[in-house]
Amino acid sequence: MGWLIATAIAMMPILLGGRMAERLATAAWASRHPRAALVLWQAIGLAGGLGAIGAGLVAAVTVFPHGLHQLGHQVVDGRGLAGLGPVRVAALAWAVAVPAWLLLHTVRATVRTVAEQRRQRLLVDVAAEHRAEHDIYVLPGSSPVAYCVPGSTARVVLSRGALQLLSERELAAVLAHERAHARGRHDRVLLPFIALAGAFPWLPAVRTARSAVPVLLEMIADDQACRGRDRLDLARAIVHMITPGSSPVAVAPGLADAAVVQRVERLLHARTTTTRWAGAAAYGTAIALMMGPVVVLAAPIACVVIWPG
Repeated sequence: MGWLIATAIAMMPILLGGRMAERLATAAWASRHPRAALVLWQAIGLAGGLGAIGAGLVAAVTVFPHGLHQLGHQVVDGRGLAGLGPVRVAALAWAVAVPAWLLLHTVRATVRTVAEQRRQRLLVDVAAEHRAEHDIYVLPGSSPVAYCVPGSTARVVLSRGALQLLSERELAAVLAHERAHARGRHDRVLLPFIALAGAFPWLPAVRTARSAVPVLLEMIADDQACRGRDRLDLARAIVHMITPGSSPVAVAPGLADAAVVQRVERLLHARTTTTRWAGAAAYGTAIALMMGPVVVLAAPIACVVIWPG
């Protein structure tokens, strides 16, 4: 029962955490500590997936974890799943199906994202003019556009309209923001949440995470772009870029235009003092969520080490 409780706690934020996820997505401390909030979202997703696998393994045997160790020997000896009732067989099938389902959607999301990034890079190489001065690709057109095509050879792309609209300081802030996305490979950070939303679209917490994480990634890139420069420069640039008629492009869905107003308000009203305890509490909660499923999944391995025969 203790093992089941450990896995159930890990799954609670995803299965029953719709309102809790909404509060986390709109929490004031999250905008002040976007990296800590991102880690907490990652822990919620990973702990929920591992907890679902662990729950199936625990329910599949009478005595966990030694029973799972014995079941492994039984399968190796050619006796298959003899002695397991239909409920335990279903639990074991669940433990296998969950990671397979997640892997399927992860591969699908990865293939689609890589293909889209390749297509975008090809379009940029054909349609844009490379300028070595800032190492940027300039698209024709008067609409202000700025985005990053991630990948092993990332492209930072701006339109001529953006170059004409932005001052030198604003341009430097925008370039630093886009390069922060490329350097941090934020497309890869977002990818597991895209896969999770594809695998379990009916879960409110998963949908909330899918919309909240891009905003946090934008804030993280904002903070990196503002190191050593005035935050007002980036705020002004963002306001200029969302003038009527602009059409920002996002290669990673939800990155380029995520919560623009929220980002501008955050840059304009940056607090000189922040509550450090909120970030520390988020990291601590992330560790606590991960402990249960990690221990559950590590227990069978420990049995193999202790009782190899």
